[in-house]
Amino acid sequence: MTSGTGKIRVLIADDQDMVRQGFTVLLNTKPDIEVVGQAEDGYAAIARADELAPDVVLMDIRMPDLGGIEATRRITEVHPAIKVLVLTTFDLDEYVYDALRSGASGFLLKDASADQLAEAVRIVAAGDALLAPGITRRLIAEFSRLDGNPRPPLKQRVGDLTERETEVLALIAQGLSNAEIAERLFVAEQTVKTHVGRILVKLGLRDRTQAAIFAYESGLIRPGGR
Repeated sequence: MTSGTGKIRVLIADDQDMVRQGFTVLLNTKPDIEVVGQAEDGYAAIARADELAPDVVLMDIRMPDLGGIEATRRITEVHPAIKVLVLTTFDLDEYVYDALRSGASGFLLKDASADQLAEAVRIVAAGDALLAPGITRRLIAEFSRLDGNPRPPLKQRVGDLTERETEVLALIAQGLSNAEIAERLFVAEQTVKTHVGRILVKLGLRDRTQAAIFAYESGLIRPGGR
């Protein structure tokens, strides 16, 4: 989803003015991205999202009054088409997992380069999750472990998937891209995209990030491996 100009519309939510201005300058240098607004806390982020209907929200986790996790949950519940990209200072921030469960499509470190920031915005805007096989998979695996045993209702829903769909879901949870899954399963990338779409529909999930979390919480994937 983009504006009539074809640009990806971005809202930046961070309590530090310097961060908001810096990201605005960096992103506005990209011909396909436009920063349409800023917010200094979670409440402002929700109000701006309602008002501006951006394609992507860059959301800081730690903000006064209302933090990024709750703001993410409220925005994605009301506006499922809006994608949230969580910003954090530490790659193993314990709050990131909660943000992903609340509807965020991925996360990015605040020290990312201009090109990394822009590419992350493009990935999320396109409907893909920012699930790098390294940091993000490790994060999801680590904090899934804190949830305890697999939840029976989730485990039952895995049974709605075909054998191939279950296999694809497991690979998504390991952080593999569609191209990497296609190579692993010796099928066309378009076939993988079709499987991913069916998995999301059958399980009632919004994107690949939610699918990865589901795979861990249902017990399909064990933290640290299959």
